[in-house]
Amino acid sequence: MSNIKESAKTERTLHFNLFLDGFGHHLASWRHPDSKLNDTAFVRYLNAAKLAEQGKFDAVFFADSLAVDPNVVKSGKVRGHEVEPLTVLSAIAAQTSHIGLIGTATTTYNEPYHIARKFASLDLISNGRAGWNLVTTDLATEAQNFNIEQHVIHKDRYERAEEFYDVVAGLWKSWDQDAIIRDKEKGIFFDLNKLHQLNHKGKYFSVAGPLNVTPSPQGSPIVVQAGSSERGKNLAARTANVIFTAQPNFDSARAFYQDVKNRLKQHHRNENELAVLPGLYVIVAKTQQEAEQKQRILDDLIEEDVGLGLLGRMLGNFDLSKLDVNAALPPLEVTQTGQQSRQELFTKLGREQGWTVKQLYQRVAAGRGHFSLIGTPEYIADQIEYWFKHEAADGFNIMPALIPDGVKDFVELVIPILQQRNLFRTAYTGSTLREHYGIAFH
Repeated sequence: MSNIKESAKTERTLHFNLFLDGFGHHLASWRHPDSKLNDTAFVRYLNAAKLAEQGKFDAVFFADSLAVDPNVVKSGKVRGHEVEPLTVLSAIAAQTSHIGLIGTATTTYNEPYHIARKFASLDLISNGRAGWNLVTTDLATEAQNFNIEQHVIHKDRYERAEEFYDVVAGLWKSWDQDAIIRDKEKGIFFDLNKLHQLNHKGKYFSVAGPLNVTPSPQGSPIVVQAGSSERGKNLAARTANVIFTAQPNFDSARAFYQDVKNRLKQHHRNENELAVLPGLYVIVAKTQQEAEQKQRILDDLIEEDVGLGLLGRMLGNFDLSKLDVNAALPPLEVTQTGQQSRQELFTKLGREQGWTVKQLYQRVAAGRGHFSLIGTPEYIADQIEYWFKHEAADGFNIMPALIPDGVKDFVELVIPILQQRNLFRTAYTGSTLREHYGIAFH
């Protein structure tokens, strides 16, 4: 661990999102003896969300894709996405009271009006707890579900995303917060002067507006961004309240943190207007040996073709089926259809660690290249505190190996330690997601 002088800011406290995905974040989690395959996805996610709310998490977080991964189609050994995020988040909203609800929606194969309307509706349903995770599509096969044979290249995806955000943000400002009057006697439902037409005309979109959904108690949903390429970091610095990033170690995380925070100045924003949350794959147990055994059980359930399929997807939609898994990963051309930042991360990780292809796909199968902690509650709390106090993170997107059991372990074993150290809230002080993050009303 790097020896960096202590630079804690006492006014800061940690932020945690719970990243909900399948039966857990390990690729083989569904095969684990404790995974209850007969439970519906909604029951599993609702139970996990309630545990996260019990632990005073800021939000639950859902990824999404608009196609079945080819790795799933070819093998039949890997589950696909089970539910559409906004549908399940709306259902979770009805059975929770404080936890934020962040869903992913791509700007590549959607229209701004649809996205603005859906997230504004979730925000109203939840009384101000919604967040939009703005992404560009890295799964190339999504194109074929939207009348397109070839996936949009990286540069064009981000150019479209920039304008997409502007349209959505503009639509969310259609109604002033006090526009709705509901005056029965005068017969006036809203103040016409407080309804605004967008009239956007750009390279990709022509949208008149206004939006036909009124504001929530937090004004509009928060924006999360999950790209770590140059274009992704620039987009986050301009638009996002939270950035989700994959950083395998402290040094890369701290460099990323400083880089993104410095970019905020170009957009006249302060450091506290963007929270940096690296992903954290976690297995916690009362002893180190028990935690490592939990990881070994999962790793032993990964089949070779499944591991290669996932690695190929994460490297940028490459077919790796002919590779020798006991050799090093060969050089690959820069992907134009996948995530360039993720390709760079895995290639560099494999080279620096001297890993074989098999060792690399085992790492990917666990944490998808994110920071991983496997150990005791105290060890995990110490690492979280170190990253936080030395400004490598403002918190973490928690990625349990198993759901909901891993959530329960983290909430019951790690959260109390962080609360005792005054690093994390013991009670919610507000009811909206903006209040949880300390983000100004918008």
